[in-house]
Amino acid sequence: MESSSVFGVRLSLKQRYFLLLCITAAAIIVYQFTSRPKLTRMSRVEGLRADSSHFTLERKPFRILGGSIHYFRVPRAYWEDRMLKLKACGLNTITTYVPWNLHEPQRGVYDFKDQLDLEAYLRLAAKLDLWVILRPGPYICAEWDLGGLPSWLLRDHNMRLRTTYSGFTKAVNAFFDQLIKKVVPFQYSEGGPIIAVQVENEYGSYAKDEEYMHFIKEALLSRGITELLLTSDNKEGLKLGGVKGALETINFQKLSLSDLTHLDAIQPQKPKMVMEYWSGWFDLWGGLHHVYTAEDMLPVVTEILKLDMSINLYMFHGGTNFGFMNGALAVGVPASKPMVTSYDYDAPLSEAGDYTTKYHLLRNLFSHYHTQPLPELPPLQERRAYQPVVMQQHLSLWDSLHFADKPFKSELPVNMENLPVNNNNGQSYGYTLYETAINSGGTLNSKNNIRDRALVFVDKQFVGVLDYKVQKLALPDGKGKRTLSLLVENCGRVNYGKTLDEQRKGLVGDIQLNQHLLRDFIIHSLDMKPGFVNRLESSGHWMSMRQRPSFPGFFQAKLHVDSYPKDTFIKLSGWSKGVVFINGKNLGRYWSIGPQQTLYVPGPWLHRGANQVIVFEEQETDGKIQFASSPDYGMTVDVQ
Repeated sequence: MESSSVFGVRLSLKQRYFLLLCITAAAIIVYQFTSRPKLTRMSRVEGLRADSSHFTLERKPFRILGGSIHYFRVPRAYWEDRMLKLKACGLNTITTYVPWNLHEPQRGVYDFKDQLDLEAYLRLAAKLDLWVILRPGPYICAEWDLGGLPSWLLRDHNMRLRTTYSGFTKAVNAFFDQLIKKVVPFQYSEGGPIIAVQVENEYGSYAKDEEYMHFIKEALLSRGITELLLTSDNKEGLKLGGVKGALETINFQKLSLSDLTHLDAIQPQKPKMVMEYWSGWFDLWGGLHHVYTAEDMLPVVTEILKLDMSINLYMFHGGTNFGFMNGALAVGVPASKPMVTSYDYDAPLSEAGDYTTKYHLLRNLFSHYHTQPLPELPPLQERRAYQPVVMQQHLSLWDSLHFADKPFKSELPVNMENLPVNNNNGQSYGYTLYETAINSGGTLNSKNNIRDRALVFVDKQFVGVLDYKVQKLALPDGKGKRTLSLLVENCGRVNYGKTLDEQRKGLVGDIQLNQHLLRDFIIHSLDMKPGFVNRLESSGHWMSMRQRPSFPGFFQAKLHVDSYPKDTFIKLSGWSKGVVFINGKNLGRYWSIGPQQTLYVPGPWLHRGANQVIVFEEQETDGKIQFASSPDYGMTVDVQ
């Protein structure tokens, strides 16, 4: 047998092979421990403190230069890109909300995987040497459906959200049991990036229960939160939104010294922080695209820094309200206006991660608050305007129903949340189809019980739309028994204000035909989850576009990508209103009334070769989809 010497010791071939295996195994172990971000206690002594007029970290003066990026609004493949761009702008802290309604879609069923892997997000922040301010809610506002609260809470007709009502506190405790144990190891005292945790969100504007904020604070502390606690309110909410033991911070866009004086009077000799400096604003369907110019913004941020305040830009990068997750603005009771799919927010970093004028001006400003040069700007993601695709097949709504869950029969109308679907958690999002028999034409009266918008059909023939403004509709006369169908869309639940308890969707009460109450409904839940979309895609019921399509309907096409997939924007200029799915992922709603005219398509959600595009359209189509390399958010208006 051959032998050789290692460090002067002669080894056989078998011994050399064994030694090589040992060295390789050791190398793998060393690599694993050196390549992953470490979350060790290191030599940390004292985290973020607010014991004087300035923050301290490790007992040294510290200023929070923060920016908000919500992990649930950004494709996971782009988390690092967006964080690196935040860091290159001169910011040292990232803030994020936690959306309860995504993490617990059904009571007791939790999801912290893939796009919702909060631990991976925190680990990445640590790796990139960014501090984190965590805003776990349970209510987050965020222009997000029901302010992040899960819709199954509304199955309880006595529910009082954001109070110490036992039905609410029990649900919060169960969720926090799951959430907080995941974030505790990422606290500063444990060697992690979290330096502060917010107690609820803007409670001063709600303030329905004097004990509530104390309950939330104790829910955090009792589960192991040890870092600095904060609250966040606008000026009007400061008086009622605080809780003993938590630093109050303020939210605004235009600087008012009287607001700061007010904050000082509430908590003298404490650090002052703008938790939400609104870098832009959100948009509503049927409105204009809000812009807040760099020329207006920069002097305010400059003055905030000159006043030795800390700041968090809300948003630094807005991202997208993918799926059906947009919120709505209350414009009366019960009327509301839904928010658009884009959450670009006119933020310093655009929806697709582009640098803006605001970004460059802020980077120059923040550079003066660093002793070392800022990191170089990360490269931008490439984009491509793909060639238009022509729809190849269509499937009517009526033919798609047998791919949905089994319909439910009920004498009375049942609101979306109380339907016996999704393991008795009700329907959260999308559309609900209510059908009943009628024997005459006449006046259909919704009694303002439609939430939020209904397409009305008689024997599958479109008659009109009912919503908050239009509550009566003439039905055509006809002989014999006919089917009345109402396709009701949940356009997005209100996310801010005192009407949260009233956000049940679908048919929330009786409707009348010629002053007679309609009864005996067949109800179809059309939440359009991935499973439903996948069943549609693989069905053999699709019809060629040579046959005239009926509406509403699903339309199918293939987008062929012959190189590495790039970001793009879908433009549906010949369509009316609906939803777009690419490779099973819900890109969000489109609506011809604008202002938004394009939908963001992240490159990582595409792949080489054929990509499946399915569009649900309510009323019309020109049969093709166009693509653009830049977004169209519509006509603009300055934020007032």
